[in-house]
Amino acid sequence: MIFTIQSQLKGNVYNLMRNIGYYFQGKDEKSSELSFVRPPRSYPRFHIYLRQENDNLTFNLHLDQKKPIYEGTTAHSGEYEGELVEKEAERIKQILEK
Repeated sequence: MIFTIQSQLKGNVYNLMRNIGYYFQGKDEKSSELSFVRPPRSYPRFHIYLRQENDNLTFNLHLDQKKPIYEGTTAHSGEYEGELVEKEAERIKQILEK
């Protein structure tokens, strides 16, 4: 699920994501997207690819159901829609739009 929020950051994006319960996982050098997960070490977990453009934060949210099976691959059982993903997106929007 992709959604965009107009940001008025009071600090940096890493602190913002920590405040909503997400932990930094890495950065894609090609796309400049930042990767965050919640919770940090177990499955299932929510996973966000975050892109910051001017005053907008674009979230690409999905639910990783399980760890990738084969080493070196990124394939997983991800859900990009559904009730859990929608509820998490709403939770994030409510916190950030305050």
